[in-house]
Amino acid sequence: MENLNLNKERNNLIQFIWAQRKSLLIITSIVFFISLIVSLLITPLFLSTAIVFPAASSNVSFSDQRNVKAAAMDFGEEEQAEQLVQILQSSRIRDKVVSKFNLLDHYEIAKNDKNKYYKLNNEYTSHFDFTRTRYGSIQIDVLDRDAELAAKMANSIVDLIDTVKNDMIRERTKPAFDINKRKMLQMLQDRDSVLNLLDSLSALGVVSMDIRSNLFQALVDSKNTTEKADIQAKLRVNALFGAKYDALEHMRNEMIIKIEEFRVSYEQAESDANANFNHKFIVEKAVKADKKEKPKKMIIVLVSSFGGFIFGVLFLLIRQRFQELKSQA
Repeated sequence: MENLNLNKERNNLIQFIWAQRKSLLIITSIVFFISLIVSLLITPLFLSTAIVFPAASSNVSFSDQRNVKAAAMDFGEEEQAEQLVQILQSSRIRDKVVSKFNLLDHYEIAKNDKNKYYKLNNEYTSHFDFTRTRYGSIQIDVLDRDAELAAKMANSIVDLIDTVKNDMIRERTKPAFDINKRKMLQMLQDRDSVLNLLDSLSALGVVSMDIRSNLFQALVDSKNTTEKADIQAKLRVNALFGAKYDALEHMRNEMIIKIEEFRVSYEQAESDANANFNHKFIVEKAVKADKKEKPKKMIIVLVSSFGGFIFGVLFLLIRQRFQELKSQA
């Protein structure tokens, strides 16, 4: 029984459509021509795509330089790919691209518009897309009405990956290096102070313990009165300042050992703060597109025409029902 009702309703609908075919043809034709005109007026957009693979994680501190080279030769995994997508979607990248290509003017956004940053962000997110592919690579898509500019912007973003990530690393390592640098400078200043004191004592004739022990033998062996007086003067000076000289020598030696031990971590911190790591492998650079990506005129026209036809059917059905109710009243 239900099937009979469904068939009856279907037949009624077909008969209704056939009866209203002229009206439906007019409505569909109007929508067709309007959608065709609109699709022709839409500014065409060209797509440029660059593809990169993230490099393996570049840990800031490497104790073995061979590990650095090995890491630079390895492809990153899912974690590195997700991190790279986050960096690409960050304001650091966006602000540099906006500034470099003057996108406020390019997107015709007035500089005195109080909503200019909101509009700029909407334009940017609709024209730039960063996605991780199923192969673990990162796809950078840029849409623009200027095909050459789209390729330039995509390649510029590829170049910015290393710049931005290295800046982020330096923001973390620079404070540590500054601390190590101040510590190293203080250690060198302390060493120089001790060396200056040793030089001052040496100028008075104070000598090291090894040389001092030989002064007594030199005094015994000396047969020259003048020479003996000179040695005796040295002995008196060394008796006064010899212990201090020995202590300063010990301090100097300890400081030199500590400085050399600390120099390893200092040089590592300096290397970390100034290093420029390569964080990506370029699989494919963006090239100027020779065919527009949007709009798809045929799809727009077909979908709009079909929508116009459906709208026409619903409109005519509602109108007929309204007329029936009106006649019954």
